[in-house]
Amino acid sequence: MLFRQLEYLVALSRERHFARAAQACHVSQPALSEALRKLEEELDMPLVRRGRKYEGLTPEGERIVVWAQRILADRDALKDEVDALRSGLSGRIRIGSVPTASAAVAELTGPFCAAHPLVTVEVIADLQSVDILRQLQNFELDAGITYLREDLSANFHTVALYQERYVLLLTAADGLARRTTATWAEASRLPLCLLTGAMQGRRVLDELFARAGTQPSPRLETDSVAALFAHVRTGRWASVVPHAWLHVFGVPPGMRAVPLVEPAAAVPVGLVTAAREPDSVMARALTDIARSTDVASALERVPGDPGR
Repeated sequence: MLFRQLEYLVALSRERHFARAAQACHVSQPALSEALRKLEEELDMPLVRRGRKYEGLTPEGERIVVWAQRILADRDALKDEVDALRSGLSGRIRIGSVPTASAAVAELTGPFCAAHPLVTVEVIADLQSVDILRQLQNFELDAGITYLREDLSANFHTVALYQERYVLLLTAADGLARRTTATWAEASRLPLCLLTGAMQGRRVLDELFARAGTQPSPRLETDSVAALFAHVRTGRWASVVPHAWLHVFGVPPGMRAVPLVEPAAAVPVGLVTAAREPDSVMARALTDIARSTDVASALERVPGDPGR
């Protein structure tokens, strides 16, 4: 059994297509198929359901691919550990984030890269919470930044980073813009531009609107933070956004950010890593950075606001 064969099996499970799996592994499709057939012969069991096209893994293949992911992750972790002992941390760290926490990611990657200049950082910033947890379990991510829900299992370690609060972003010409606070009920009656319902950040907003006894009816929905701000800055739409976004985008000209109350909610966001022994040297290094970095204070700073 070769590591290469296990890599091919994991790639096929992930891509669910022979040609795409071969491309991901930088080999020809016949070479990938032959390596998997040899693995099946060695294990004396079918791993792949074959027809005119890929039909999925067999039940045995589904069990074996979990072991393959674990073995490959342990191999990579061992290599990282040896490299770190020899010449300092090097390699690649993969960080997944929900879109609303992208500002917090930047507050960690800066000091992490300064402390570990030989490490390349890959950030996937458009994931849902469930995807982050699944990819951590499947060894596809080293760490994630997401909402710290009460039902998060003991399979994960967490480091709290900040409390996500929400503001109403609206044109300065609106009467609510002259207030020190606005209610969720008042916000629901405005022409809103919000994230799509499939995104975790939107589901959090819907829960908070429901706590206020109301439900938003957005005129426009998008899965892009940049697109949301592009629409809001025209002044035709209002939005409810995490306060951390203002740290990155600032308050668009002609707009005001008004804190929301009734309820005055705050949702914890933090770093999440898989709880396993031995742990990933990359995850351990990022956890050390997270524990020593005051992300919450950094996110209070808003561009162009001298008072913050």
